[in-house]
Amino acid sequence: MTVAAISRCLKLLELLAGERESVELSELADRLEMPASAVHRLVTTLAAHGWVTQDVASQKYALSLRMSTLAFRNLDARNVPDVVQSVLNKLATETREYCRLAILEGQDLVWVARAQGAVTGLRYDPDMGQEIVLHATANGKAWLATLPEEEALQIAYSRGFGATRKLGPNSARSIDELRVRLEETRKRGFATSIEEAEAGAAAIAIPFRTNSDSDAPIAGTISVAGPLVRINPDRWPELAQALNTAAVELSQIWPLRTRQRTMTPLVVAAGAVR
Repeated sequence: MTVAAISRCLKLLELLAGERESVELSELADRLEMPASAVHRLVTTLAAHGWVTQDVASQKYALSLRMSTLAFRNLDARNVPDVVQSVLNKLATETREYCRLAILEGQDLVWVARAQGAVTGLRYDPDMGQEIVLHATANGKAWLATLPEEEALQIAYSRGFGATRKLGPNSARSIDELRVRLEETRKRGFATSIEEAEAGAAAIAIPFRTNSDSDAPIAGTISVAGPLVRINPDRWPELAQALNTAAVELSQIWPLRTRQRTMTPLVVAAGAVR
């Protein structure tokens, strides 16, 4: 299989991952801008390996659950859920809002955990599979603001100011706009997104580190988000304090991920002996 074929295959998987319903072959070909015959070869191969399913009646294609299985297996291998979920749950209970955690991988942030704290009124419950648009999200800006300005702006510039999904009306549209917002983030100590990632929603976020050292590498970001009417400037100090407390806890327990991976086989072996 050529590199080009692998690239097309990945694009097909990403397309199907965002669809709630099965998709016709012709539509896949149109959206991928590929010949139907080439797309057919791809979906046939993927179906043979269990990554894609085809509805017998409609002949449409959908992503199988194998991708989800591998994703959960990967998270379990990293011991991410067990380590962070209790911290997120506590943060959600305290703020009564939707809380998420993203891990830094290279120059990307990826959602890995969430907790819903809203029990009444409007509930903000976004798709965890959404791309984290660095220049438009509180999480993205929280991380970018930790980098030297030139590096942060270069990362944003290389990606452009668009996205694969519709952004909010206030998203930055130029390097100059983003530069100002990152400087505001550094001065405040937390990042905000006010109808930038999506209309009607707002968020506040801060980064957390791989351990308690002040110069330790950034591990990821943690955020509180909700309807614009609730995540307003009056609440920023309260939410920032709660986030900072959670970030300290995460930095303290983050190294446990490695220890848990090391200790798990020993615990199993001890259990087997008994």
